Amino acid sequence: QVQLVESGGGLVQPGGSLKLACAASATRFRVFVRAWFRQAPGKMRELVAEARNGGSTTYANFAKGRFTMSRDNAKNTVYLQMNSLVPEDTAVYFCHAIDLRDRSEYWGQGTQVTVSS
Repeated sequence: QVQLVESGGGLVQPGGSLKLACAASATRFRVFVRAWFRQAPGKMRELVAEARNGGSTTYANFAKGRFTMSRDNAKNTVYLQMNSLVPEDTAVYFCHAIDLRDRSEYWGQGTQVTVSS
């Protein structure tokens, strides 16, 4: 069973930064970590950043210019660098992956990000 483990969340002041990590328990030849989502209290889960074919990444409008998704293929770990955080970024952040063998989908357990003074 593939597991995704997120880390890096926490409490940060407005204007601050956090770097989230999502580590997959299988190699990149089996599992592709494709996206970050977030879910704020009382709201639907929404896409934050998504890897596209060809190696590019697309970002939600709220993330453009502030968030950057990157990956370490050797560790099959994907990161989300978040800068200039605002209270509206408060949410549980989840990573999402696809099993390259059978297209099964996996979600991490989520990591809480709280932006507050």
